[in-house]
Amino acid sequence: MTGVGLSLPALMRHNSFGNFWCARVATTMAYQMQSVAIGWQIYDMTGSALDLGLVGLVQFFPTVALSVLVGQAVDHYDRKIIARTCQFAGALGATMLAVGTASGWLTRDTILLLVFMTGTARAFEMPSMLALVPGIVAPALLPRAIAASTSASQTAVICGPALGGLLYAFGPTVVYAICAVIFVIATILVAVLKTAPRPTERAPVTLATMFAGFSYIRGRPWLLGVISLDLFVVLLGGVVALLPIFARDILQTGPWGLGLLRSAPAVGALSMSAFLAHRSLGHEVGIKLFGSVAVFGVAIVVFSLSRSLPLSLAALVVYGAMDAVSVVIRHSLVQTRTPADMLGRVIAVNAMFTGTTGSLGQFRAGLLAALLGAVPSALIGGLGAIAVTGLWMWWFPELKRIRFLEPEPVLLGRDDPAEPREATGKVR
Repeated sequence: MTGVGLSLPALMRHNSFGNFWCARVATTMAYQMQSVAIGWQIYDMTGSALDLGLVGLVQFFPTVALSVLVGQAVDHYDRKIIARTCQFAGALGATMLAVGTASGWLTRDTILLLVFMTGTARAFEMPSMLALVPGIVAPALLPRAIAASTSASQTAVICGPALGGLLYAFGPTVVYAICAVIFVIATILVAVLKTAPRPTERAPVTLATMFAGFSYIRGRPWLLGVISLDLFVVLLGGVVALLPIFARDILQTGPWGLGLLRSAPAVGALSMSAFLAHRSLGHEVGIKLFGSVAVFGVAIVVFSLSRSLPLSLAALVVYGAMDAVSVVIRHSLVQTRTPADMLGRVIAVNAMFTGTTGSLGQFRAGLLAALLGAVPSALIGGLGAIAVTGLWMWWFPELKRIRFLEPEPVLLGRDDPAEPREATGKVR
């Protein structure tokens, strides 16, 4: 199978990929540290679970509203310039949070406004960074590069919340100021990346090209299924917004406990991503996808019923590990089967569906917690994720027939509709 003999050290010998990996760590770490500080600060201000949900909601709107524009921008302009501009915007937002907190003028509404600003920057930054990967490494290394890129994000999600929770002891101003510095470092790392040249001639922007990403996904049931599966599972299973409530009111911990809870999913995700960067998922990828999503739901149920910090942390570790399997499969299918000239549009649509549901899921969790309590909100989400797994196995049988991540698997003895040919230039 393509790429099986290639190791992670071979991947990391690419200097540009090393810089890319560090930039992802820096950017994600800053966002995670900032999220912990914002969550604790706004809950201290208002004591409202609904306000925690609103933080997720205001991040949701930019990615949805701008998805078509984001895709066009990523495919028609320099992706490095877009990414580093967005990272600089993140530095500006963090600086304003620090100054506002230190000066005493930062209010709930101001926090939400700044979260909206950084969410808008994030809407452009994420697809731009993901679309850079195929131009940094050889095609044979791409699945492992995606796993390593996921591990970069999860490394930051481990370190960021824990560090943010610890630094919050010195006040949110310190957290926001450090985040601003980290965003600047990420900007520099992206600026020095070396990527393969892209074609200078690109299709003119028309209504059809703007919505080409939607058409591409709609015409491939297996891809629509894998994206929508993630959408509904994350929408129902999101528990991040509830962690301040679980940390303070249920598990009886402080900001340090919140930092550990925020980091636990990333511990599992990083471990799994590192494993997948060394070893291939092998065959029967579709079945493994459904299995990971089902276990993801079970982990949420365990977390919702736990009253022990160690058990809650263990459940969140499993939660993160299973999510990493889904992420690697989904990103690999998208990036190995999408033509380079429309990769940005497809990734932007993918981000609209999957990236925003984390934020929308936070709002769902916060709203249900305000109405029913934090425990019922999390429990309903976990049971819902398990139910969605069963429904999608029935509605999208094509997913069960996906055998490999690569577009041209060997030893495929039949014309499997779940294994498309677009990546080879052949049209079915």
